[in-house]
Amino acid sequence: MLKSKILKREQLRPRVGVVVGTRPGIIKFAPVIRALQDNNVPFDLVHTGQHYSPNMDRDFFDVLGLPQPQYTNDRTCTFSTHAGQTAAMMVGVEEAVMDSRPSAFIVGGDANTNFAAAVAVRKLVAVELAHMEAGLRSGDWRMPEEHNRVMIDHISDVLFAPTDMCMETLRIERVKGEVSLTGNTIVDAVHQNIELARERSTVLNDLGLERDGFALLTMHREENVDHPHTVKRIIELLRSVASERRVRLVFPMHPRTKKRLEEFGLVDAMSAVENLHIIDPVDYLDMLQLLDAADFILTDSGGLQEEACVLKTPCLTLRENTERPETVDVGSNHIVGSSAEKVFAAFAHFDSMDEYTWASPYGDGRAGQRIAERLAKSADLIV
Repeated sequence: MLKSKILKREQLRPRVGVVVGTRPGIIKFAPVIRALQDNNVPFDLVHTGQHYSPNMDRDFFDVLGLPQPQYTNDRTCTFSTHAGQTAAMMVGVEEAVMDSRPSAFIVGGDANTNFAAAVAVRKLVAVELAHMEAGLRSGDWRMPEEHNRVMIDHISDVLFAPTDMCMETLRIERVKGEVSLTGNTIVDAVHQNIELARERSTVLNDLGLERDGFALLTMHREENVDHPHTVKRIIELLRSVASERRVRLVFPMHPRTKKRLEEFGLVDAMSAVENLHIIDPVDYLDMLQLLDAADFILTDSGGLQEEACVLKTPCLTLRENTERPETVDVGSNHIVGSSAEKVFAAFAHFDSMDEYTWASPYGDGRAGQRIAERLAKSADLIV
């Protein structure tokens, strides 16, 4: 490994670095990785360790048909704070990049993984830094993800914007990097994996579910699960939904949510909600199958808002804002927070529709190919 603090252009190799560290990030990068492989572009996968567990991650890459990371950081999990994890990830990414010396390095999204990697690569100077999913904004400065989005965009050399709205945001903010409209790789990922999910997943049979005969619930964000009064409001909301709609709510509970419910003494209150079926977290193909078959979804996830839009599943977002306003604009998503009034207004809207005909705002499913071609150019390769 080189011992200098920075890298010079002549020290770099014609290859691409790709950072992963969260399971949603792996899903979104899968189409890019496949496109790099199809176009014979050399690349290295760097896993920051943010959501790392050997068994689950190994299975996750295997299910998606992706190579295992060449670099994995096992120090991140020893820290519990944002600063500690971010610092550990920065060190790990820097070590990986100093060893592999790619000409271009891509981060994608707003998790701490991407911020840590972006800062580490930026400090190495010569490596061209690219940001997939650039230009998303919630407008909520309380969110750690919003800080990450803004800072990554303003230190990146190349910005891949998924929508026209994101392009306009980057123009208004006067980012310094080169901006291009690519579409969103979530469309690629859904198209590439939905048939696989329908063929392989047995989750509907395992849980005794029928298509459109249940609703899907996910909840994990800090703004919802880290505050007991907010959790209590959501529990009351779920009780109203389950009672009024007479629908079975399937809830793959995130480990973070489970931990907070235990800390707040609210496990029994959540478990007592009528028609709420709490299950362990499911793998990607099972989640895709559940999302595709659900009558509707209640979620605070950003990625699931996009996937629901692509799959024509009505989405009710348990937040006060979203960095995916395009889904609201096309009518696939309603922002409801923890308000029962807003939830039932959304139900009335969706119930009035004979069929869900909204068009996805996220492109044609070729975002991965466009991104791979531009990364190859950064790495002085021809596709």
